[in-house]
Amino acid sequence: MTELNGTVGAPFEPVRHAVLQQLRSGAEVGLSLLVDLDGEKVVDLWGGHRDTARTRPWRRDTITNVWSITKTVTSLAALLLVDAGELDVHAPVARYWPEFAANGKQDVEVRHLLSHTSGVSGLDHPARLEDLYDVREAAARMASQAPWWRPGSAAGYHVLNYGHLVGELVHRLTGLSLRDFVRRHIAEPLGADFRIGVEEADLERVADIIPPALDFDPSLLDHDTVAYKTFTGPGFRASAANSPAWRAADLGAANGHGNALSVADILATISREGATAHGRLLRPDTVKLIFDEQFRGSDLVNGLHLRWGIGYALPDRRTLPWIPDGRVVFWGGWGGSMAIMDLDRRMTISYVMNSMGPDILGSPRAAAYVTAVYKALAIDTPS
Repeated sequence: MTELNGTVGAPFEPVRHAVLQQLRSGAEVGLSLLVDLDGEKVVDLWGGHRDTARTRPWRRDTITNVWSITKTVTSLAALLLVDAGELDVHAPVARYWPEFAANGKQDVEVRHLLSHTSGVSGLDHPARLEDLYDVREAAARMASQAPWWRPGSAAGYHVLNYGHLVGELVHRLTGLSLRDFVRRHIAEPLGADFRIGVEEADLERVADIIPPALDFDPSLLDHDTVAYKTFTGPGFRASAANSPAWRAADLGAANGHGNALSVADILATISREGATAHGRLLRPDTVKLIFDEQFRGSDLVNGLHLRWGIGYALPDRRTLPWIPDGRVVFWGGWGGSMAIMDLDRRMTISYVMNSMGPDILGSPRAAAYVTAVYKALAIDTPS
């Protein structure tokens, strides 16, 4: 029998039942789920297996690639620099990175990078996944490109290069790589078992990603679209996340490794308006910046109807009706993982798994867990 470990507070017992149902049906292979309610871990579950054959159990300290949940941590890194007065979201990127002004990008602002509206959502062709592993060189190529749409006029999801763009700002301002900045200024101070990439010493406890049954094929897209340029600049498959090269890279868009506990330990900083158990990380006014809506509409790359604040998505019932309105921000990882920061309730929901669904954002599993959490708080979310 598939084992589910951990604890839930009495009102949240239906959350445990929801997870068990997905494990027993085979929809889940391995996962962790955590709900932090103003510092109290009212749901802390992990279980299943780390492998497709279901021979290696998912343990308390199991970590896995969390795909685009990595972007939420990268955004937090930028907010730390904003909070310190070193980065202005309304300043031109070129103030900190002069080369970025090339080819008509002199007016692109920092907020455009953080809201996926910069016009630079990938590498011009030719592009290979290996090109992204040389972070400084890839960033230099992005700086030299012309934008693929008028910056600020639309959003085009920065699938794999978000960390290169934001990370270059971090590097210019601090001299640190994004990976080292996150480790020194976020993960270590908060005691969070999270890292961009993965160290060799941790490989033994990494759960392999199990790709969806049908991998996305960008060749089917209209070749004249921003979506095609992005998904082929460079192209990639989900199985790449299990490769040594991917795991060794500094990809602040997509190769963060952690579990639900570590993701929540970091992102609860936002839910609690900058406060943490280890002292204040951000001022409330800095967190408030996130809610400055930068875009509302259909994304040019992933096709979803989205609302982007600064660094995080804002609730949009057209896309994810199970996320409530209010002072809530979120984002998820390819295949179904999810991170929700609810400031009104000082609550953080973090869900990380290894068996990917076909979903770009969210999944039926994530919806079931999140709905159960809000019902436990006597807050209905629309079905």
